[in-house]
Amino acid sequence: MEPRSWMVLAALAAWTAAVGWFFFGPRRRVRARIAGGGAQEVTITVRGGYSPDTVVVERGRPVRLLFDRRETADCSERVVFPDLKLSRRLKALAVTPLEFTPEKTGRFGFACGMNMYRGTLVVREPGA
Repeated sequence: MEPRSWMVLAALAAWTAAVGWFFFGPRRRVRARIAGGGAQEVTITVRGGYSPDTVVVERGRPVRLLFDRRETADCSERVVFPDLKLSRRLKALAVTPLEFTPEKTGRFGFACGMNMYRGTLVVREPGA
């Protein structure tokens, strides 16, 4: 095999590893902090995805998710929580709050309107 072929194979292997890490690598998980009024609050940055993409909250306590949309891409103009029947339009280059009180525990996915950006809301029992 020629040296050029080895370089192409090495580049392909590196690209494959990078794509695998992006989609299947460890995710940043954040537990909500208690803000004014007793609400659980987390700021989620929207730029090419959600960061953090996993948020942990307690059941039965009000939640305030602050979506800080730092882009103008069409994909990120809406966030949808299908299992919770919640949806919100996110203004470009602005922070949009989404407030609700989770009534049941479990893992609930959320995504952009095109289902390209994805995240998970983990609702646990209080004190867990």
